[in-house]
Amino acid sequence: MIYEERIYTIQPGRMAEYLRNYETLGLPVQMEVLGHLVGFFHTEIGGLNKVIHIWGYDSLDDRLARRATLAAHPDWPAYLEANLPLIVEQENRVLSPASFSPLQ
Repeated sequence: MIYEERIYTIQPGRMAEYLRNYETLGLPVQMEVLGHLVGFFHTEIGGLNKVIHIWGYDSLDDRLARRATLAAHPDWPAYLEANLPLIVEQENRVLSPASFSPLQ
């Protein structure tokens, strides 16, 4: 299994709006298509205005196929229209667990 960590910087003062939009418009579609949400977080200390979510995939090919399906989903554009204007920056990382990691 691989994990994708996605980090978004949200416009100051807009976190509640971003999270509300995500919960109602983005999350239902992502759960249907991506399926394996490991965790969803937002920062309180340190680099502020950050949203971090981690998704699990069987492989890079699985990730690629699921992301393509997500992009083609008919409900996905409504989420993008609502939340893309609130995002200042995005970072993505693909993580492979160490042999001793509890997440495999």
